[in-house]
Amino acid sequence: MPPPPAAFADALVLTGPTGSGKSAVALELAERVGGEIVAMDSMTLYRGMDVGTAKPTAEERARVRHHLIDVLDPWESANVAWWLDRAAGACADIRARGRRPLFVGGTPFYLKALLCGLFDAPPADPELRRRLEAEAERVGPRALHDRLRAVDPTAADRLHPNDVRRVVRALEVWELTGRPISAFQQTWDTPAFAGRREEAPPLACAVLEWPRDELYRRIDARVDAMIEAGWLDEVRRLRERPLSKEAVQALGYRELMRYLDGMCGWAETIAHIKTRTRQFAKRQLTWFRNLTGCWHCPVDGLNLVDRVLNYWQNVQSNYSPVQS
Repeated sequence: MPPPPAAFADALVLTGPTGSGKSAVALELAERVGGEIVAMDSMTLYRGMDVGTAKPTAEERARVRHHLIDVLDPWESANVAWWLDRAAGACADIRARGRRPLFVGGTPFYLKALLCGLFDAPPADPELRRRLEAEAERVGPRALHDRLRAVDPTAADRLHPNDVRRVVRALEVWELTGRPISAFQQTWDTPAFAGRREEAPPLACAVLEWPRDELYRRIDARVDAMIEAGWLDEVRRLRERPLSKEAVQALGYRELMRYLDGMCGWAETIAHIKTRTRQFAKRQLTWFRNLTGCWHCPVDGLNLVDRVLNYWQNVQSNYSPVQS
């Protein structure tokens, strides 16, 4: 069973696209509210994937306690249900010490599960999934995406053709149930607290927003900084063991592995990483716009932390529980 809404009742949520500066803002926010940070990021879960995931430094983690970072090896797998269950445990641990949970990260499925709960789709079928993954290897991701569009155009519109893992999942649900995954997800589009306000107030979620051209400039500069910080050496070490299908989706790692395998040049590799990262940020922004109950906060340098704090306080103070 997924965690109940009350598991996250007093938590605060800070999100935004990659490169938006969430980590720096979160440190100050956590200090201001007596909080601890729960990472809402599917890639900082993995040990050894530090530079390329912009993982908080040892100094930052000493400044504010972080949870759900470095909890898996890169060959291990995790899904959103696994993360949600452990996030509930982290919140309970934080509250037990008189602190407040602060979710920080930009993994869209984690954010949606936190706000809206999990939809009731069938469990994975390993044999069927292997067959679909083999088909993707054989005919290419575009052909598999076209097949999804024929049975579930709504899901196909949401998923990039190169997002093979989720395209495979959508086709898996179709083959197992005869229903499109988008039909299951229709019940997953309302915040989990709606109609259950006797259990907990709504989560307060702030989304950091930059002008698009400035965000892209920040992304390009961050990729350059990661390279300078030793990202290629990190990837070289990771190649000694196989990565899980989840870990290998991390932005930039596959491109750097291709470079180390002699499959593309250095300038082409860096350009591809920057392009893919900007595309991911664009998809994140689409996700955030389509989520109800989020406050979009322009990052204009003017009392940013105070504005986010005021928003969170207003959400909590305006909550009136339903009387049974």
